[in-house]
Amino acid sequence: MNNKITIGSDHGGYRLKTEIIKHLKDSGYKISDLGCFSEEPCDYPEIAKAVSKEVLADNGMGILVCGTGIGMSIAANRFEGIRASHCTDTFTARMTRAHNDSNILCLGERVTGLGLALDIVDAWLKTAFEGGRHQKRIDIIDGVV
Repeated sequence: MNNKITIGSDHGGYRLKTEIIKHLKDSGYKISDLGCFSEEPCDYPEIAKAVSKEVLADNGMGILVCGTGIGMSIAANRFEGIRASHCTDTFTARMTRAHNDSNILCLGERVTGLGLALDIVDAWLKTAFEGGRHQKRIDIIDGVV
């Protein structure tokens, strides 16, 4: 398993991102934090772009946080090979890994409490892609089939 997680947020997700980083470091993950680094307003598409590019380069996993998680999800999914999933519960976090091979988790600080957000992160990271019939569907999405 790749032990590195690439993470980023805009100002609306900065506090939750900081708590997720602490949680992940305590769990033994290596973190690549690509910003932002304060609650000063910034443009979320720039952060989503940086995280997406690093995830693709490393064939790794990433987490993006903004106010709702929606903007980051939309921006990250613009990159070929990124399967960013906006999750608000642990079931969807597990299913997006198991069935969709999600490589970026998107969360919203303004809509998901800290305890639930950390549970979502754990569920997402601990779930493996099932492959099989699901791989065919990823191949269709990617234009391979």
